[in-house]
Formats: sequence, C-alpha cells, structure tokens
Amino acid sequence: MKKPHLALLLLIAAVLAGCATPRSPAPVVDMATPVSGARAPDAPGFYTVKKGDRLNRIAVEFGQNVRDIVTWNNLTNPNDIQVDQVLRVLPPAGTAQTGSVATGSGVDVRPLNGTGAGAAKTGPRGEKLPYSEAALADLQRPDGTPPPVAPPARVDAPKAVSKPADTSPPEEENVGFIWPTEGRVTGSFDAGKKGIDIAGKSGQAVIASGAGKVMYAGSGIRGYGNLVIVKHTSNLLSAYAHNKTILVKEGQTVTRGEKIAEMGNSDSDSVKLHFEIRQQGKPVDPAKFLPGR
Repeated sequence: MKKPHLALLLLIAAVLAGCATPRSPAPVVDMATPVSGARAPDAPGFYTVKKGDRLNRIAVEFGQNVRDIVTWNNLTNPNDIQVDQVLRVLPPAGTAQTGSVATGSGVDVRPLNGTGAGAAKTGPRGEKLPYSEAALADLQRPDGTPPPVAPPARVDAPKAVSKPADTSPPEEENVGFIWPTEGRVTGSFDAGKKGIDIAGKSGQAVIASGAGKVMYAGSGIRGYGNLVIVKHTSNLLSAYAHNKTILVKEGQTVTRGEKIAEMGNSDSDSVKLHFEIRQQGKPVDPAKFLPGR
C-alpha cells in the first residue's frame, strides 16, 4: 500500500472515532427560574408559607377558620403545607365563612387575600387596595382583565322628601371593650409585642373584653401558652394569653365581662395576661379601644 493511501485511511479513522465519542449534553437553563433568592411580597389576601409555619397558626394570624382556608385552597391534608406554597387567607367575594375555628392542634394570626389552587395570578398587583368587596372581586380577575364598566348614572328629579343619613355607629364602635383584668400594665403595644401585658396574681379572673364567640381555646400556639381568642365582629377579635386555666370552649358565645379564664404563667416567665386586639387580622393598640382608668 502506498503511503498517501495509508495517510488517507488514518485520517478517515480519526474522523469516525471523533464522531463516535460521546459528548455531555449542553446545560439546560430554566429561564423561568429567578436569578436571585429574593421573594416578591405577598399579594393582598395571600400568604406565602415560611419554614416552621402551620396552617392553624396562619388561620389565627389572619382571623380565619382553618376549614375555610382548606376549602379556599383545595387542600387534601391541612397538615401538609409546603415552604413557599402560596395560600389564600381571605375569602373570595360572595363566599360564606364558618365563623369559628375548630382545631385541636393550635392557633395563630396574619394577612388577608390568597392564591388558591388553580388561581390565575402571575404575581402581586403593584397597588395596595383598602379592604372591600369590590377590591376582592378585582383581585380575583386574571391579570390584564379590565374591571367592568359601570353604566352611566341615571339622573332623577329631586325628591320632595330625602331619607335621613344613617348615623348609627360602625360595628366596631358597638363592641364597647372593657379591661380584661385588673392589674398594672407592664408592657405596652409596639410593632414587636402586638399587644399589652397586664401583671396580676395566679388564678386572677380574666374576663371577655367584649361580647362575641370563642374562636379558639387551647395551647397549640408557641409563645402564647393557654390561649383564648374571642371574635366580636367580622373585623375584630381579642386574644388572652398565658392563662393558668381556660374556662370556655370553642364555639361558645360569651358576654362582655364574663369570666373566660384564670391568669397564669403558661409559656411565660411571669404571671401576667397578654392581651391583643386584632382588626382585619392585624394587631392594633388595645389602648385605642379600652376605656381610660
């Protein structure tokens, strides 16, 4: 065989060997994955599950019933929620609520508005809207869907007799909160505390600050000890923590001034009552609702 033919054969063999050599596949880049680990803020009425969260704690944080949140989000197992899972914590417009929390494992409290299974949201809206039925209806429309246009207002001739304006006080003002126990205030409201602390003696009476229905009675919330939560209106509830003994049950209706617990130091380093008032799920200063002493 001549040398030029031998060189040509060797060249062909080298090319075939190169083609047969396996190559590692090119890396696949998921363009939908965020570059950074930063999470967008929750949309109004929705909550993103964090490490250590439990459904009953989220329900109480937002003043909702665990069964309602399970229904709104189509959950098959309320004990199986995942970190970064987005939950609806505010009822869809026109949805009836059960009105009381019935959970034996515990409670807690937080924001409003949710992303249930099958929601068409791609991200939170930029603007923050006040709580209203119209705002809720708007949040449930897929992004980009314009709100319905109201027909032109009809102009009628002025009537001879006009209906007097409704001067009845708002529902919240009718509660008439009273102090939940006697004693010196040892801790005032701030963004971290979420309520006030009232010092007293073990076994001292703790009374309902306003009439309502017992939303929770138990010891399932870390940091609150034996806890009672009373729902007064659709927007207002009060919480009584660190009790020695709980004297009421979930679903029970209580009157203002009725004894609901005895003061203690459960999950606390001293005997005291930790008292909170929450409005639309958010802690507010009890001093704005309680009468002066």
